[in-house]
Amino acid sequence: MTCILIPANKLDDWRRLLADPEHHWQNGYSTKRLAQAWLEADGFPPAVSRVLHLSGHDLFRDMEILLAVPEHKVPLPGGGTASTNDLFVLAKSRGQLTTFVIEGKVNESFGPTVSEWLREASKGKKTRLEYICSTLGLTEARVADIHYRLLNRTASALIEARRFNATNAVMFVQSFSETYAGSDDFVAFAKLYGLTPEPNRLHFIGHVDKIRLFLGWIADI
Repeated sequence: MTCILIPANKLDDWRRLLADPEHHWQNGYSTKRLAQAWLEADGFPPAVSRVLHLSGHDLFRDMEILLAVPEHKVPLPGGGTASTNDLFVLAKSRGQLTTFVIEGKVNESFGPTVSEWLREASKGKKTRLEYICSTLGLTEARVADIHYRLLNRTASALIEARRFNATNAVMFVQSFSETYAGSDDFVAFAKLYGLTPEPNRLHFIGHVDKIRLFLGWIADI
């Protein structure tokens, strides 16, 4: 995996990063909507900025984006394929670094639950899930009905926080769905941490290996 980044100045630059540019780049779907929202913004998109400013945490009120990487790959054990995240952001505020992993969402599914993902699972998949659960401070028994992608994305935020020596990690869903499609799946995931999340609010989950973890659902509609 290369460490050389090429700036995305327009939609076509973002599109070329996709594994399947034809299938994954369609009007009304999450990948293109996410790209449009971030490329049109000067910093965080307005919907995201509002949630950060109203979070109740001073840290998020004056954040400066240092870099934003579409289709960001995070290596995980259990196979040669890295995990690809819709968008990774590294930001700073008040002398602290924060990693963000953003999952774009319109009406698409979050993909399989863990139990579905593990059907006829290879040894590599089991190794990967064990690592993700360890990273998140969860047990495998508790995540069987949770969508694997939500676990994976949150683990990626923490993994990158360690790599960049950040003190905060955030995973949020940036949803463009007027019906909040998939929000029940997100709520089920957040409840693993004893939380019933509200939309358009950043929730502090707790410390994971001394990193402060936050989750959120941002309705960008």
